[in-house]
Amino acid sequence: MQTALMIVLLIASLVLIASILLQSGNSAGLSGSIGGGAEQLFGKKKGRGYDSLLEKVTTVCAILFILCSLVLVMVE
Repeated sequence: MQTALMIVLLIASLVLIASILLQSGNSAGLSGSIGGGAEQLFGKKKGRGYDSLLEKVTTVCAILFILCSLVLVMVE
């Protein structure tokens, strides 16, 4: 069981790293920080495309990573 959890942890961590690196940034330098305040205040609608999918994959892998880490600590 411990080996299986370690394999799941490894896969989750690799997918988590890849999904974070593939996501686009929120702002581009100083101009993004000036214009970013208005987007935070009024909200910005995200497209239902690639970025949305990567955000969901990142969330699922982060939760899986934390749960596997906690279970591995309890098992040992």
